Amino acid sequence: MPTYTGISSEAFKHPLDRQAEDALRSVPGFDLVAKGFVEYFYERPQLIYLLGNNIKAGPRQYSTLYGIFRECLRDLDIYPEPILYVNQNPLVNSYALGHEQPYIVVNTELLELLNEAEIRTVIAHELGHIKCNHTLLIQMAMWAMGAASLLGELTLGLGNLISTGLIYAFWEWRRKAELSADRAALLVMDDLHPIMTTMMKLAGGSQQYAHECNLDEFLRQADSYQELDRDSLNQLYKFLIYNGGNGAFLTHPFPVERLHYIRDWANSTDYQQIRQGNYQRAGAEGSVEVKAQETQSRQEADELRRQIEELRSEIDRVRSQGRSQE
Repeated sequence: MPTYTGISSEAFKHPLDRQAEDALRSVPGFDLVAKGFVEYFYERPQLIYLLGNNIKAGPRQYSTLYGIFRECLRDLDIYPEPILYVNQNPLVNSYALGHEQPYIVVNTELLELLNEAEIRTVIAHELGHIKCNHTLLIQMAMWAMGAASLLGELTLGLGNLISTGLIYAFWEWRRKAELSADRAALLVMDDLHPIMTTMMKLAGGSQQYAHECNLDEFLRQADSYQELDRDSLNQLYKFLIYNGGNGAFLTHPFPVERLHYIRDWANSTDYQQIRQGNYQRAGAEGSVEVKAQETQSRQEADELRRQIEELRSEIDRVRSQGRSQE
């Protein structure tokens, strides 16, 4: 498998990922949420929970998984080393978070469902998020959504984020970021087949009936899904399904849609150039800056601080009410 020494995330980041992030940053309220996130979000409780309630992989703990992880780190040239945890969870899932201390969590059910090549695909995908510095924006999105849900119509305008489009923009970016992470997986695997079988298993794989799952049929299903776009009404339904039409926003594109994008890239000149060693090298890694812009006037900064103080007071009040009702 190839190793991409010095590769920048910009070499493989999907254009839709860049566009969605630009759109997100331009939505009114983003800078306000960014400042609140930087000031009030702390990673330490997450790290304490992970250390207390998961298995930390290493040379003597999940050594095979850790070996795969280390090889993927080498191939994508990621340093310093994130932390890899295994969580006892019946949901087939994995995720990457953390900024000061990035980490990946892999659920046990995912390890049961996938073979070793597919597990490598997932690890490389999650490391792609870290390489692209997605984890900071993902955590900001989670923080903003939680705050909006908790406070409703209260101060800072967080209760109105959905109407202003900010929450929608966060979800749209999260889905497009998956396309860049899928590209990182293809770079590591240098083989489209395990990525496609991973997508099929994530869509509806089964240990007991794995021998009855047919990749060619799943690829035809993916093509049929793309054909739906010929009808504008189907496009509208897709939009609604992704954005809360079934009761919840979706964090990932459908597996069949991810297949469409990664198959196109696998056949592209850009991908072939990277494989041959012709890629953008790392300078300043990452594309997310969450500090308030220094061009803001002192008056605007003072107003932000005032609003954030009001938010903190309101959070304390809501928490106090909750405790008094227990």
